[in-house]
Amino acid sequence: MKNAIGVEIPEYIEGLGKLEPFQGVWSSIIEDEVPVTNISRTLKAKKPHASKLCKNLEEAIKKCKPFDGMTLTCHHHLRGGDGVLMQTIKILDEMGIKDITLASSSLTSAHDGLVSYLEKGMITRIFTSGIRGALGDAISVGKLKYPAVIHSHGGRVRDFLTGRIKPDLSVLAASAADEEGNATGAHGPSAFGSMGYADIDARYSRNVIIVTDNLVDYPCIPSTIRQHFIDYVVKVDSIGDATKIASGTTRITNSPMDLRIARIAATVIEHSGLFKNGMSFQVGAGGASLAVAKFLREDMKRKEIIGSFMIGGVTSYGVDMLNEGLFHSIFDVQSFDAAVSTSVLNNPNHIEISCDQYANPNNCGSMTNKLDVVVLGALEVDVDFNVNVITGASGEIRGASGGHSDTASGANLTVVVCPAFRGRLPIVKDRVHTVVTPGESVDVIVTERGVCVNPSKPNLAAALKKAGLKVVDIRDLKEEVECMTGVPAEKQLGDKIVALVEYRDGTIIDVIYNVENLS
Repeated sequence: MKNAIGVEIPEYIEGLGKLEPFQGVWSSIIEDEVPVTNISRTLKAKKPHASKLCKNLEEAIKKCKPFDGMTLTCHHHLRGGDGVLMQTIKILDEMGIKDITLASSSLTSAHDGLVSYLEKGMITRIFTSGIRGALGDAISVGKLKYPAVIHSHGGRVRDFLTGRIKPDLSVLAASAADEEGNATGAHGPSAFGSMGYADIDARYSRNVIIVTDNLVDYPCIPSTIRQHFIDYVVKVDSIGDATKIASGTTRITNSPMDLRIARIAATVIEHSGLFKNGMSFQVGAGGASLAVAKFLREDMKRKEIIGSFMIGGVTSYGVDMLNEGLFHSIFDVQSFDAAVSTSVLNNPNHIEISCDQYANPNNCGSMTNKLDVVVLGALEVDVDFNVNVITGASGEIRGASGGHSDTASGANLTVVVCPAFRGRLPIVKDRVHTVVTPGESVDVIVTERGVCVNPSKPNLAAALKKAGLKVVDIRDLKEEVECMTGVPAEKQLGDKIVALVEYRDGTIIDVIYNVENLS
């Protein structure tokens, strides 16, 4: 069966079940009670003064009675510095547990060691918003038994609430926690900021373990995760390295090309009709998109614009804008560098939120639905404005869906920034290798060679032309770039589906086939 963007979707996949094809950005979302089955969280009771403290992680995991075929979840707030997931997998493997479904909110280079567990069949399914590094390469060549499911951040919450993901055990890192399991990421030697992704794990998992390297006196304040969701608490020497939260994709670029693109994107926002007092704003991860904030900050000061709120992944740069009074508040589901944790802890206008509130498509208060402007990155775009942020030049899995499609669907203005080409590879294609965010929800693509406006927004195109911006037809831009770079050869792919890209509503927007020759 074909979905709404023409991708052939299998009706059923062994190990994952029946699939539904993507039908459009808002086709399955109704403004009423959602016609899906929601699961309830597990009810438990404990006798008075029973201690939750365990002597080590192994003891806590044993008390949760792990079993073959179980689903393990965790969060990725420590990103490249995470030290808890690999400890957990090693213990489960030593216990002989097999056929595990791993449902981490994302997977980074800190999890390259998972490859050997895929190869031995200990991990057979993966649900996540991002897969990178050696793990991405391994899945791309078909080493995972069943296709990985790549969902958005909001889609992960929806998957939990509908039972698509049924967590049996959640092991959650916290930079501070007490003996009852009240936990936070806002303070302690390994502070990493918001715990917005972990909140849903704590609420819906059958067994929850808090792991901390900073056990504090009761009560731990503030507490993002509350004690009545927690089964066991473990004190370890280290939960990881918070200095590795920031990476190349979460720092503002110094590249002259990216800064030029960011400057153009900020000008697009200024003349979009949305640049006014009360504006809400988000930038995605990625050097160029983060750099837009630098120029927007200058423009806001020049025009004396005061915004309403920023949301999403938060950097120190966003915190500076809050402290300068350029925005009234920040809603933080993920902190992109350890320094943000101080603001989470001390500034009442820096508000930690759960991913449910951030982007769940099936609730009546998703923050992404209140966005005016979002700026996002791209690995590829195509002439229909579809965006790929998952697969690289060889078709390998190397990125993250994250909140890309969540924010694009809700924002009044979705701006995608990318260079017209990288090396000798054109970025604008007839068709992207993998669609993550449908063109239906993308308004403007900004490159150094011109601005492309979705034909569905003629008034916006006219306003940007009037402002002196170079507005070009996306097909003309594609031809212009290909005259310089040539047309790249078709990717060499096999016929095995190695991953499904799930749109935020749970339908399948694209499939990823195995790479035969990974360069």
